[in-house]
Amino acid sequence: MGGKIILITGATSGIGRHAALYLAGQGHRVFATGRRTDALRELEAEAGDLPIEALELDVNDDESIAAAAAKVAARTEGYGLDVLINNAGYGKFGPVALVDEAEMRGQFETNVFGLVKVTQAFLPAMRKRGSGRVINVSSMVGRVALVLQGVYCATKHAVEALSDCMRREVAGFGVRVILVEPGMIRSNFESTSGSDMSVYDDDPIYGPAVRRYAEEVNRMYRFAPGPRPISRTIARAVSARRPRARYVSPSYNAIVLFFMRILPTRLADAIFRKVAGL
Repeated sequence: MGGKIILITGATSGIGRHAALYLAGQGHRVFATGRRTDALRELEAEAGDLPIEALELDVNDDESIAAAAAKVAARTEGYGLDVLINNAGYGKFGPVALVDEAEMRGQFETNVFGLVKVTQAFLPAMRKRGSGRVINVSSMVGRVALVLQGVYCATKHAVEALSDCMRREVAGFGVRVILVEPGMIRSNFESTSGSDMSVYDDDPIYGPAVRRYAEEVNRMYRFAPGPRPISRTIARAVSARRPRARYVSPSYNAIVLFFMRILPTRLADAIFRKVAGL
């Protein structure tokens, strides 16, 4: 299968950055997008002769999305994208009982509403042409709710449901919708998810639990793989003749989801409470 025209959101760091370079290295033409102009310039410089074109795109800004879509249409002579990879997203630790409303809305704006708005901008050209793929980078927590990460888990559960619906709604137009569900990956995500935890320090119940949980997660991140397995999985979703609806990555994490399905809810709850010290 020949090189494709791909756009990936959130390409200035972490999984998105690695995937942009990896896909370009396979001969695909990649529009790498993000909010930070300096990071995009650095990515282009690192790419060298690889077919990467940096575009500013803020998934929370309607005008930015429209401008990026117009630039892609112009640079592809009206063809549009073969593949849209919705990767932009972030998460923060925090108990649902205390999480700030603005923080909750912010995660949903980026992880859910931003994903939908970007998809709506690029889907019409695919539908009209009768071909294309939308790859939504979700998470294993889109199927398993982790304690003290309730808001982030909720956004990824929403991405899972939206992707299932979109897959059924656009299949008749030749467009495939695919979920990639990363497990724990060593990237800049862990530093973002663990930031600003001091807001919970004064709470006698959840303050110690959040600190303890974050320390445990940080220890686990040290042994986690880098983003390469996710990039390889995304590449498979891009090129597979008949892609699956879901790819868990790294693949060994599928066994975790299997055991979570068969584990009694009461036992799972007890394990999560013990891990968090609640």
